[in-house]
Amino acid sequence: MKKLLAEMIGTFSLVLFGCGAAVVSGVAAGGPSGIGLLGISFAFGLAVVAMAYTIGGITGCHINPAITIAMLVAGKIKMGNAVSYIIGQLIGATLAAGVLYFIQKGLPGFEMGEWALGANGWGEGYLGGYNTTSAFIAEAVLTFLFLFVIFGTTSKWGNSTMAGLAIGLTLVLIHLVAIPITGTSVNPARSFGPAIFAQGKALTQLWLFFAAPITGAIIAAFVWKGLFETKEPA
Repeated sequence: MKKLLAEMIGTFSLVLFGCGAAVVSGVAAGGPSGIGLLGISFAFGLAVVAMAYTIGGITGCHINPAITIAMLVAGKIKMGNAVSYIIGQLIGATLAAGVLYFIQKGLPGFEMGEWALGANGWGEGYLGGYNTTSAFIAEAVLTFLFLFVIFGTTSKWGNSTMAGLAIGLTLVLIHLVAIPITGTSVNPARSFGPAIFAQGKALTQLWLFFAAPITGAIIAAFVWKGLFETKEPA
């Protein structure tokens, strides 16, 4: 239960800070009061850094079902823990989206759009308008790289004291590339919470933000375990 709650609070923080920055502070992007793409990217990345040093000692700070599944495939956690982590992550993301929704309801003239509350998406009407193939490739490849960094920095060859910072900064880089394409998920829970409230296209497109990140994460687990973990450092 402690691990489930830690993952729930960690994912809650990630979604509230990240999506909150996009919805509340990024709403005037391009204007004098908007934090823009760079600010939103750092909001997500710094949320991971903060939680890594807060709950990392309890669960490893996955706060992302794709990470949990990759660690399960790599044999680094047990099935029971993986299930608890994912349940906590989905609950945390949903609660954070709910809090953000009730905050936004207090904004004069607020209306729930097609991809409200920082929901992920793609296609006509969504940010850059990229198609399904581009969205899937971006999410899968960037999740692969994200997991590769996670496996490396938390391995016996990595610097454990700096792992949280490296992982958080990698997420910043990922957002700088992917925000115009999908709004950046690389995390099924982060997509799940806002989509539950936004409904519409955000909900019908949710499948991709489970399928692509999990695919990239599983490939990363096999690559790391098969090609790197068994090798001695040079």
